[in-house]
Amino acid sequence: MAKKIMHIAVASVLTASLAACSSGNGGGGASNASSPSPSASSSAAGGASGSVATLAEWGQTIKSKYDGTEINLAFASHPSTDSFQKMTKEFEDLTGIHVKWEVMEEGYLKNKQLLDFTGRTGTYDVLMVDGFWMSEYGAKKVVEPLDKWIEDKTLTPEWFDYEDIVPAYRNGISKYEGKTYGIPTAGETRFIAYRKDLFDKYGKQPPKTMDEFLELAKFFNGKEDGLYGVSMRAQRGTHAASGLLSLMYNFGGGFIDQKTGKATMTDPKTIQAMQFYVDLLQNAPKDVASYTHEEALSAFTTGKAAMWLDATALANRILDPSGSQVADKVAFAPTPEGPAGRASALAGWNMSISALSKKQEAAWAFIVYMNSKEKAKEYVQGGGVPVRTSVYKDEELAAKNISYPVQLEALNDANVLVEKGISWIPPSPKLGQILDRVGYYVSAAMFDKMTVQEAAEKAQKEVEDITG
Repeated sequence: MAKKIMHIAVASVLTASLAACSSGNGGGGASNASSPSPSASSSAAGGASGSVATLAEWGQTIKSKYDGTEINLAFASHPSTDSFQKMTKEFEDLTGIHVKWEVMEEGYLKNKQLLDFTGRTGTYDVLMVDGFWMSEYGAKKVVEPLDKWIEDKTLTPEWFDYEDIVPAYRNGISKYEGKTYGIPTAGETRFIAYRKDLFDKYGKQPPKTMDEFLELAKFFNGKEDGLYGVSMRAQRGTHAASGLLSLMYNFGGGFIDQKTGKATMTDPKTIQAMQFYVDLLQNAPKDVASYTHEEALSAFTTGKAAMWLDATALANRILDPSGSQVADKVAFAPTPEGPAGRASALAGWNMSISALSKKQEAAWAFIVYMNSKEKAKEYVQGGGVPVRTSVYKDEELAAKNISYPVQLEALNDANVLVEKGISWIPPSPKLGQILDRVGYYVSAAMFDKMTVQEAAEKAQKEVEDITG
C-alpha cells in the first residue's frame, strides 16, 4: 500500500490507491487538561509494577484517568480508516475516551495537518501520516517522538507487541533521524503475479532474477492468441517513472544520489535499469504507454498478460472472482533479484501524536489499542491493510489471501533497502517534477524517439536543472 518528502499528489500515483469513502463517528465529551509526559506517568496503565496483564484491566486503568476525554483525529479516506472506525465503539466503551473523526481525501490531509500546526491551533490529537512525510514532520516537530512511549511498559502493555510489526514498516516509514514518530498502520510493497496455469502448461518457473523475468516475458508474449508477456504501469510521466522505480534499485541505480541530492540519471546502473524496463515493455500490450496501475491491473485480470508487477495492495482484486477472470489461476513471486541484489518498494501510513496535542496520553491509548497485536486480526478482517508479521502468518487469513507469504517475503526485500539507508521514493522536495521529467524521457525511449542513452542524458540535464 508514501508526495513526500514528497508532495501528496505524487504518492497517490506512486502507490496503488487504497482510498475508500469513510464517514466520521465518535461522540463528544468533556476535554481533560494537558497530559503528563510518559516519564511522569507511571500510573497511567498499571502503575510502577509494569505492564498490565489483560486488555480489560488496561481499559479500566485508562478509563479511571480519561473517562469523558475527547480526542480529535485527522485521517485519510482509506480502508484502514474504515476498519478503525468499526473498532471505535468498543474502544470508547472500554476506555471512556470519545473519538471525533475528521476524514478527508488524502490530497487535503497533509495541508490540513500542516495548517493546524503552523497556525498553532492544536485541533488534532492523532494524525494519520504518510511515511514519506515523516522526515518533514519530524524536522518541523509536527509530531511527537514515540520511543519513550513505546518503551514505557506502564503505557504500552505487552499485548501491543511493537516488535511484531514488519521490520520494513517499523524501520522504514515511521522514523526520522533514528527516532520513531509513528506507528505503522497500513502499507504496501510491490511483487509479481503470474498465470500459474500457463506456467504449468509450458513447464516454466516464476522468475527469480531480472534476466529470467525478461526471458519469460519474451517467451509468453504472443504464445497464445491475445496473450502478452507482462503488464505494468507505464503512462508517460510519473507513472512511467514509478514503473521504473519498481525495479531500478535491483540494478543499483537511482534518479538522484540520496546523500547529495545530485542527479544520477547517467549512472551506468540507472541506464541499465532504464534499458531493462524499455526492453521488458516491448512484451506488454501495445497500449501500455497509457497504463496507470489500474489499466495494468485490468490487462492482467482479464487474461491478457502472463505476468504483472505492481502493488501488493492490489492482490485482493486479482484474487476476487467477481472482478478477476484469473482469480483461480494465479500465484505470486517477489520482485526478482537484479545485478545489485534484492530490493522492493515501500510505502505506508502511520498513526502519530500531534506535538500540539494537550491529550497525548489519551491519544496514545487510542494508538496502542487500534494498532496492537491483540486487535490486529480484527482490524484486517474489517478491511484493514496488514503491517504485522503475525497477521501474515495467521493460517486463517493466509488461507483467504494466498499472496500473504509472498508479500512478507517482498517486505523483507524492502527492508534490504531500508538497511542500506535508501528511501524507495527519492527524498526531494521537488520529486514531483523529477518523476514527471524522468517518466517523459523513459516514455520517449519506449517509442523509439531516442535511445535509452540519449533519454538518460536529457533526463540528467533536466533533473540537474530541477535540483539546482
